[in-house]
Amino acid sequence: MSVRPPFPPFDERTALEKVQAAEDAWNGRDPEKVALAYTEDSVWRNRDQFVTGRPAITAFLREKWARELDYALRKELWAFHGNRIAVRFQYECRDRDGQHWRSYGNELWEFTPAGLMSRREASINDLRIAATDRRIHGVRPASERGVALPLA
Repeated sequence: MSVRPPFPPFDERTALEKVQAAEDAWNGRDPEKVALAYTEDSVWRNRDQFVTGRPAITAFLREKWARELDYALRKELWAFHGNRIAVRFQYECRDRDGQHWRSYGNELWEFTPAGLMSRREASINDLRIAATDRRIHGVRPASERGVALPLA
């Protein structure tokens, strides 16, 4: 059985660790590696898509990062209780036509005792931005860890 510390029940420190680990993994844009944080039968809702199982998650992420070029993400802990964590996030990317985007969202996560995510629900809105308006570039520097995301 795979395990992925930290394990629930979460306290503030371990919830923050889990959120930062997810941000770091997604910024690595490696679908196979990211998918290992989810149970074999993990269930997702991502916007209007429903995805079930690690192979489907891997395929979803592969397609996502083929479309969303120069992807860079920031996540922020919103709340936690027991084996659940809520986050808000922003990410930026550009499409193949060169249009830049900032996406705003909220995620609800549920974990197994082994620390794997068994459920992920994401609500996301997209905003067209100019390339000069990008503010998220690559992995978050240590100096920005714990800094709240701007609302707009």
